[in-house]
Amino acid sequence: MALNIALRVWLPSQGAIRTPWLLPALEAVLLLVLLVGASIGASRRATWFHNVALALVSLFVLAALWATTLLIYDLIRGSGITNSPTKLLATGGLTWLGNNLAFGLLYWLIDSGGPRARAGGYDPVDFAFTQQLNPELAPAGWRPVFLDYLHLGFTNSTAFSPTDIMPLTLRAKYAMLVQSTVALALFGLIVARAVNAFT
Repeated sequence: MALNIALRVWLPSQGAIRTPWLLPALEAVLLLVLLVGASIGASRRATWFHNVALALVSLFVLAALWATTLLIYDLIRGSGITNSPTKLLATGGLTWLGNNLAFGLLYWLIDSGGPRARAGGYDPVDFAFTQQLNPELAPAGWRPVFLDYLHLGFTNSTAFSPTDIMPLTLRAKYAMLVQSTVALALFGLIVARAVNAFT
């Protein structure tokens, strides 16, 4: 949240998202939901907590896609921050990071019904991890945690394809397809424009 707010203060009206308070506000609401959900008994929070968290993360994903769309639009028009290589790279990096975090959270929440459902026992439903396909590589009872899904988001957006974690369902495949397509467009246009602006 601090990095997000600091970069938006540095790029006050020129960032990819035209309302700079939107993403930090969503992050604050998600943090509040996580804190309140952690303080309530497990049986009361199971369903509503998962649904509220999934709705907030879906808003994160939509906001990340919207930021990417606006940045690509500015790049094509050659307006806004696209004329400053430093600000363009900072905004592009923030947008790319936001996409990775949003999709990592989405993968974490959708796989096999979410973290609470996986805690009781876990068979691969949406994603198959290496440790599940080759159980001898992991300790007994291994289950993926949030950092495993964050790793999935980062590798998918840098390799533009699955690496060591395989999508098994259509929703997992299409979520990864959207993320890798957005990352490819973002990388291609930002690098091309930044090189052009530097020269």
